[in-house]
Amino acid sequence: MPPTSPIPTTAVPASLRNRDEAIAFLLGRINYERTPLVPYGQRHLKLDRMRQLLTRLGNPDAGLPIVHVAGTKGKGSTAALIAAVLTAAGYDAGLFSSPHLDAIEERFAVNGLPCSADELATLVERLRPIVQAMDHEADVSGDSSLSPTYFELTTAIALMHFAQRQVDVAVLEVGLGGRLDSTNVCQPAVTVITSISLDHTKQLGNSLAQIAAEKAGIIKPGVPLLCGPLKEEPRRVIAEIARQHGCRMLESGYDFRHSYQPPRGLDRADSWGRLDFQSCGSDGTFQLNHVPLRMAGEHQAANAALALATAVELRRQGWLISTDAMHEALSNLALPARGEVICRRPTVVLDVAHNVASTRALADLLRESFACENRTLLLAATRDKDVAGIVRELVPHFRRVVVSEYQENPRAVPTAKLAQLIRAEFKRLGRCNAAGCVVEAPQPVDAWKLVASSTGPDELICITGSFFIAAELRRVLLAAPSMI
Repeated sequence: MPPTSPIPTTAVPASLRNRDEAIAFLLGRINYERTPLVPYGQRHLKLDRMRQLLTRLGNPDAGLPIVHVAGTKGKGSTAALIAAVLTAAGYDAGLFSSPHLDAIEERFAVNGLPCSADELATLVERLRPIVQAMDHEADVSGDSSLSPTYFELTTAIALMHFAQRQVDVAVLEVGLGGRLDSTNVCQPAVTVITSISLDHTKQLGNSLAQIAAEKAGIIKPGVPLLCGPLKEEPRRVIAEIARQHGCRMLESGYDFRHSYQPPRGLDRADSWGRLDFQSCGSDGTFQLNHVPLRMAGEHQAANAALALATAVELRRQGWLISTDAMHEALSNLALPARGEVICRRPTVVLDVAHNVASTRALADLLRESFACENRTLLLAATRDKDVAGIVRELVPHFRRVVVSEYQENPRAVPTAKLAQLIRAEFKRLGRCNAAGCVVEAPQPVDAWKLVASSTGPDELICITGSFFIAAELRRVLLAAPSMI
């Protein structure tokens, strides 16, 4: 058979065809993760539509204990840490997270393992007729807003998967905001808000107070609320909403504290930071000292402390979570593209930092834990972010910047515009008149090849700016180790 001949259908496993069909069905929905301007408002995001979808599915979330996690940054890591603690304690824990790095199945994990392709295909097949019925009703009424979105369907799939697997508890990460997010139909045992900073300002508001009000939309009457480090303005907003709902609010720096000793020399050998944690409550003081923390950085220490505080609150509610389980989870959990060291000589660090606060945290991590001074940044960014702010945070820490443009999502900032911002920042810093300090390579693979071929073994490469560039290049690097 000539190489150009199509592969016979019989050569493709049925499960693969079903998975591809399932993903094609999901991608045919309105997907705000791929929309250049993400809407946020009652007209586009309707909790009634999500409730209707779950009702028609038989309310798979009914009776399921849930930990609901929102925040500007750190919510993905915090949710994963909470789920890891619960799994280490012997519970079957589901984790719904977004976006995914490599495969959509990553969004629906039980005990740290993504659902299988066959499970995904089966879940979508169960979902399809109900969605088609809702679409038909939207067509008949002339109201397209009655049709469920991509993120609503993934939320439903997560809850269906957790019900099918009969998990003991589910940890749900908010997608965007909180008040109107599709996960906000849940009735949680605990709510968690990690942090508040400026991001998605077109959707959530231009002030920390406005953003805090949207995140605090997940607060439920009488349900305990745990908060990470908060500035005073958002703290006041969240505290008032918690008071109105009759919620106990447990805060970092007040009800629980941590200190962190960062690892040194991550560009030379594996090492771990160390976390000390203490919480104080009416039932006494709880303390953990010198806990190994595999995920590096003060920001991850804050996330870990919030996860531990959540575990302590769940213990208060009767969950059996030992200190050994807490140690095990924090010392073993490593999330891809969160300060991930892909290789050494040269050191390659991959991170999903994509707003001002998270890029500042990344810069702090590089300063604290990596000895390499000769650094190259491979950067791609997203249009609806504070790109100028991201550039200001990152550029001072690098000798050279290669700009690229991720290919699998239409929201990327054009390389020419990104390069212009970086050149202006180098000029402001009074550095680098050489043309090679800022290089444009629109295709991510070409950008990586350029960087890899011109970086010495004792230097450092950092790839960051968005989930999408991290996903595209991580896949490339892991599939072709010879390129590293």
